[in-house]
Amino acid sequence: MFKHYNMNQVVLPLDLEIKLDKDDMAFVVNDLVEQIPEEAFASFSRDTGCPAYHPK
Repeated sequence: MFKHYNMNQVVLPLDLEIKLDKDDMAFVVNDLVEQIPEEAFASFSRDTGCPAYHPK
């Protein structure tokens, strides 16, 4: 099991001038990574130790 995270959650206070445009490349990269099937990450799963963040 991996630690929960949310890519759309803002953790740090950001100035409004730093916001990304809707057509920014970061959104394209995020969409590509989110399309990778969960089965591709099965080898990263561990039963011992502190839970890690998801490898995506």
